[in-house]
This record gives sequence, C-alpha cells and structure tokens, in this order.
Amino acid sequence: MIRITATIITFNEEENIRGALESVKWADEIVVVDSGSCDATVEICREYTDRVFHNPWPGHIEQKNFAVSRASGDWIISIDADERVTPALAEEIKRAVENPSADAYSIPRRAFYLGRWINHSGWYPDRKVRLFRKDRGRWSGVNPHDKVAVQGRVGKLKGDILHYTYRNISSHVGAMNSFTDISSRELLHRGKGRMSDMLLRPLWAFIKKYFIKQGFRDGVPGFIIAVSTGYYVFLKYAKLWELKNTGRAPR
Repeated sequence: MIRITATIITFNEEENIRGALESVKWADEIVVVDSGSCDATVEICREYTDRVFHNPWPGHIEQKNFAVSRASGDWIISIDADERVTPALAEEIKRAVENPSADAYSIPRRAFYLGRWINHSGWYPDRKVRLFRKDRGRWSGVNPHDKVAVQGRVGKLKGDILHYTYRNISSHVGAMNSFTDISSRELLHRGKGRMSDMLLRPLWAFIKKYFIKQGFRDGVPGFIIAVSTGYYVFLKYAKLWELKNTGRAPR
C-alpha cells in the first residue's frame, strides 16, 4: 500500500500550525520538526501526531531534509506552517500517487496578503514542487530559498496550496530583514555581488513585479509587493557590501 507522509517544520507557530495540520490530517503520517518553540506549537502538533521531533535550527534546506529523513511514507507532501492543502488538492494528490505519471509534482500556491488573494505580481501561480517520491527528491537550493531537486520527471497538479503569508507590513519587513541577512552571507560565500547589483537589480525587480508580472492588477497590495521586492533586493546587496567592506555581519 502506498503511504503519504506530510512534513512540516516549525518554530513558534501556534497561531498557524493547527490550520496546517488540519489540512493534511488525511495523510497516512504527519512528521513535524520543531527547532525549539517556546509557545504552544509542539503541544498542538502532538494532538495530531506522535511524530514530532526536535532539531536545533540548521537552515531551511537542512531542516526540511531532516524532516524527510524521519518520514516512513513512499511519498512526501511538504508544507509550511502558514500553508494549507485544500480538500480538492488533497483528493488530487491521492489520485496522483495511486497511479503516478511522474516522480514529483509541482503545485500552484495562492497567497493571501493585506486582505486579498494575490492573483498576479509573480506570486501566482508560484508553482512549487511539494509532492515527491521520498527516494527521488531532496531539498536543495541556496538558503533561505529552498527547492526540491528531483531525480526523474516532474508533473503538474491543478489544485492550490493556500499561503497565508505575512500578517501585515511589519511582519513582511521583519521577514525581509531576516532573509536578507541569510542571503547576503550566502552571496559572500559564493563570491557574488558587484556595486552595479545594488544600483540596477532593485529597479529591475520592481519593473518585473509591477509591469511584467502585472502587479498593477492586484491593486495597492500589488504596488506594495513590487516596491518591497525591490527593497528586498537592494537590502540583500547593501548587506553584502557591508560584509565585504566593514567585516560587520548582519545581526
């Protein structure tokens, strides 16, 4: 019998985690890896599964691979604590693994931001490989931007993963600050980055989000997404410059 394991990594997600767990309770197994929550996250998770593990934070990619290593299922469906698998997608996943035409499947992800669903801005369909055979997929990429590397064919599913992203602009800015700390260090390690990147890439990021990806069709939130994307890119390369020229690492 084919088994499906849902994997989730957590840290202080008591506001989100119950919804995520409810959305995957149809899976044969749920594996949660927590990196040291000090709220009620772990207690809530234990209401749904006894497969709750503690692992000190090693990075996004490493933590998600740790979760996969603890899974006993043939297939992995991986979601974040602020994501939900819709009932329609759950049924589509079950059908896909019973008669698979691929070794992994990409799934469209629809984000809820500033009171509305975002349908453009490069945020939708935002396909991500989230369903994969355990023996054919592994998390890779460059932290904090993880992706699944697949040995084999990647198919497509139609149902959405719902992403209840940043609660407000303040939480969005906080996440950008944290992620650009990580990204700038990764760029430094890889020997990347020029002064022109800090000048030109932010402008291009805005143009791409707002005009090419039609962010203007998402109203004011679309404009905010485009501006914040440009700022994210600027901040990443500004922090890289800081690392190269002052030796002071971002906190």
